[in-house]
Amino acid sequence: MNLSHFADAVRLLAVWDRELVAITANSLHFAVASTIIAAILGIPLGVLLAFREFPGKRAIVSAAHTLMGLPTVVAGLLVFSFLSRSGPLGGIGLMFTPAAVIIGQAVLALPILVSLVYSGLARLDPELAETLHTLGASRLQRTVKIVREGRIAVASAILTAFGRVVGEVGTAMMLGGNIRWYTRTITTAIALETQKGAFALSIALGVVLMLVAFGVNFGLNYLIRFRPGSRAI
Repeated sequence: MNLSHFADAVRLLAVWDRELVAITANSLHFAVASTIIAAILGIPLGVLLAFREFPGKRAIVSAAHTLMGLPTVVAGLLVFSFLSRSGPLGGIGLMFTPAAVIIGQAVLALPILVSLVYSGLARLDPELAETLHTLGASRLQRTVKIVREGRIAVASAILTAFGRVVGEVGTAMMLGGNIRWYTRTITTAIALETQKGAFALSIALGVVLMLVAFGVNFGLNYLIRFRPGSRAI
């Protein structure tokens, strides 16, 4: 790697190279879709864990906390075992498609959302859910109100989950196959282009990924430091 590679990378960024755009779009599409799916499942479960007592609750909470650090290749292997031709869902034909990558990344994001939403909402007044129930609010209305009260914690959980999946490589590689113009993501492209010695595109994609990571961290810091009623330091 030499200075010419960095110069070429700058050129790719300046002209917004077509392949660079396609790879970035794939990564953002997969990450956003998987985070939305995980949020639809994880936020209600986090609310339930925070405000309801039931048998097995502690086991679920412990599992969610533990799975926050689930290795991406393990998540990919789990989904692969279901979607491969020999798996129970092999007949659907989802392997090496965007849908497979999104499912795998949703598996990674789900325990993060459940754990962080639970931890954040558990700090709210425990009588909030009971008060809403007494006032005649439906289950959906209670969930919406609780999420609104803990919106900072929920938003932080969503951003954290998005940051986790947008930068992962194992699941995208195993389930997407790193197919050009179809399932190739920023991280899988960086791995491939570096192995090929095409450092210019790798550097350009690395810059894009760093900008995305910076955006996520900025959003998290903004939510933490500038929440309503707080003063910026």
